[in-house]
Amino acid sequence: MASKYANLLPVNGRWKQQITDFLSEDVPSFDFGAYVVGDKQETASLYMKAPGVICGVVFAAEVFAQCQLEVEWLHNEGEVVTEDQLAKAGGKIVVAKVKGPANRILLAERTALNLLARSSGVATQSYKTKQLADQAGYTGLIAGTRKTTPGLRVLDKYSMLVGGVDTHRYDLSSMVMLKDNHITSTGSITNAVKSARSVCGFAVKVEVEVSSEQDAKEAIDAGADVIMLDNFSGDELRSVAQRLKDHYKGSNKSFLLECSGGLTLNNLNSYLCNDIDIYSTSSIHQGTGIIDFSLKIDA
Repeated sequence: MASKYANLLPVNGRWKQQITDFLSEDVPSFDFGAYVVGDKQETASLYMKAPGVICGVVFAAEVFAQCQLEVEWLHNEGEVVTEDQLAKAGGKIVVAKVKGPANRILLAERTALNLLARSSGVATQSYKTKQLADQAGYTGLIAGTRKTTPGLRVLDKYSMLVGGVDTHRYDLSSMVMLKDNHITSTGSITNAVKSARSVCGFAVKVEVEVSSEQDAKEAIDAGADVIMLDNFSGDELRSVAQRLKDHYKGSNKSFLLECSGGLTLNNLNSYLCNDIDIYSTSSIHQGTGIIDFSLKIDA
């Protein structure tokens, strides 16, 4: 069954039209395979064949619904399936049972599996990264980025949530992020923050990407809400973060420190520091592996 996060998706949202488009993309004209099997009633088993976090149930369920199929989910979205569980089950577990005409089952098959594989891959990588940070004693947030696959942002961001991490900003309208190009174009960090504040109001946070301690102080003094320390080395990051927190301790400046740039499962421990409030990384959703699923008509 879908997790509580499924309630985030609007009932008549654009994501449902995307599912329709994905199915149309897969069969733009004749469905020759459908002719072969016809509309004989069948039952199929949907298998998970690799360890990880089950995710994307809400998207796969919409595929099956649009193909007018019945589906019974036997495992919950967000459930972590281990190597031991798979080994005891012979290398694969039945996640769902799908019933309906054979031609419609096969129409839904690949689109549903692709969405589950991608979504579960992102959720699994997010989960692993969060677990590693927790084990190291980090108390802040692990977050994704806006480097999502065009057309799949809702899936990628949803999968991060199921995996236990923060999504970061959803799009350009969600938060102001002033990067090097904004600063260059406006002439200074102060000018850029002032310009952003003139239109975004009190309800939208302003974040500034900086590459030096001096620039971080300018951003804080200008009123930025979040300071992104970009591409700092591990030791430098820790010392700069501590100095910034100490410098503004007791002042009226309220801000969060974020670290981004090159973070992976392999080097996260060398960056972790509780003076950093947020670690953002595209490694939890960009270029991640997939979790293998398959669907077989029951003999």
